[in-house]
Amino acid sequence: MRWVGLVAMLALVGCQDDEEQAATDDPCNAAAYATTIGSNIAAVLFPAELNMRVIGPDTSVTMDFVPERLNVRLDADGTITALDCG
Repeated sequence: MRWVGLVAMLALVGCQDDEEQAATDDPCNAAAYATTIGSNIAAVLFPAELNMRVIGPDTSVTMDFVPERLNVRLDADGTITALDCG
């Protein structure tokens, strides 16, 4: 009977680690905006409270890393090519 409880506890700890890992892999929630890739930036409406910066091909950016900030990367035509945290 003790083994059943131990196995259940280890399973819960394993799930918690997966959830924590997912949160650290995508702290800016970029996956939620993945459908915008391929769209023109002018046609996309991001929430006003979203901590984000738009980075064009010739845009200078600071090297500070802010995990909760969404980086929206554009090509020369204004098409969203990638999303990442930083």
